[in-house]
Amino acid sequence: VIMHPRLCTLMASASWSLGFANSSLQTVLIFLVPLCGRNKLDHFFCEVPPLLKLACVDTTVYESEMFFVSVIFLFIPVALITVSYGQIVRAVLRIKSSTGQRKAFGTCGSHITVVSLFYGTAIYAYLQPSNNHSQDQGKFISLFYTIITPMVNPVIYTLKNKDVTGAMKKVLWRGHDCT
Repeated sequence: VIMHPRLCTLMASASWSLGFANSSLQTVLIFLVPLCGRNKLDHFFCEVPPLLKLACVDTTVYESEMFFVSVIFLFIPVALITVSYGQIVRAVLRIKSSTGQRKAFGTCGSHITVVSLFYGTAIYAYLQPSNNHSQDQGKFISLFYTIITPMVNPVIYTLKNKDVTGAMKKVLWRGHDCT
């Protein structure tokens, strides 16, 4: 409601364009890498880091490119989110009523939880040396930021609703009446 529709369209278009360009670049680069060995990927998803482990050549250049792009696509949004949350905290602290502050921080708390889960695991997965973690650890981390975080996102936001929380308590504690 507050944002101008043209700015909203511009931001969405930039996001889609940059995402498409990044995916296209990584796809082209991974197709240029000669793969050898059994060519069987021991991973849940066909992501670049596990694919680079199948390469027959030195992948230092590809890993450097991926690291550089990951820094841009992970740290810039986190920095912008952090700065905007600093502004939000300042605005919320100016609210006179403690109930209003509590409500505003509750909404922000849900969002920052989801953002932390997603970006924290993505940063951990993409911004560490490839020889620094095990295959199973990489699978778990990628599963976390691609499946677990989107699954818990609605739950985290729904639990803010008092009616939903009350209904869940009623269902969970139905068989545990101490009367």
